[in-house]
Amino acid sequence: MRGIPEKAPPYDALSKYLPDDLHRGRTTEAVTDALREAILDGVMPPNTWLREDELAKAFNVSRTPVREALRRLADEDLAVKTTNHGTVVAPLSLEDILALYVVRENLEGVAARLAALRSPPGLVAQLDEIGDRMREAAEQGDMPALSRSNLEWHRALREGASNTYLDRFLAQVEHAVRRMPFSTLSHHGRAEEAVREHDAVTRAIEKGDGDEAERLARAHMRRAREIRIAVLLGT
Repeated sequence: MRGIPEKAPPYDALSKYLPDDLHRGRTTEAVTDALREAILDGVMPPNTWLREDELAKAFNVSRTPVREALRRLADEDLAVKTTNHGTVVAPLSLEDILALYVVRENLEGVAARLAALRSPPGLVAQLDEIGDRMREAAEQGDMPALSRSNLEWHRALREGASNTYLDRFLAQVEHAVRRMPFSTLSHHGRAEEAVREHDAVTRAIEKGDGDEAERLARAHMRRAREIRIAVLLGT
């Protein structure tokens, strides 16, 4: 099978993702959340085997919640059930990344447009506050803090759009982006550039200019896509 991992899956690293105060009746949800975060954090990279017995042992639970968790993650496209081989963490190909950015560009544009037209109280101040933290992290070269704040900014934007379906789709996009092997913000000069792009989108939202907010948000995503593809292709 293509992409079979050479090393044993890091099952020992999974226990930290399970809450200490696991509530009775929520075992399946807790195991699902834990596995999802491990995949999104890269602890369980693409093509890693997800063996029910080993996962059950790592989480100190029965195989039943693990089996259900794997089914749910497969529904989220984070895991893939393979014929006669079990389940693996879903791979990410260049084609997957290209397809993701096509969708993300359009959805982020719609989110910015709706946020500008709705102009919910406090959104601009929230985006500015997160933007200030991003700028500070960029100046200090704190990539983890920068990445966290970047995700937070985009979450605030989609929540400001106040569209349940859009929020759900962009949350799935966020999960896919978190699985990618590097952050475009680590590319030379991109962090400062992204902060400026975020600020431009925020100013358009502040003016209530839906057309401009959408245009700028789409351009922001196109630039991120260009950088990611260039790095992946080594150009």
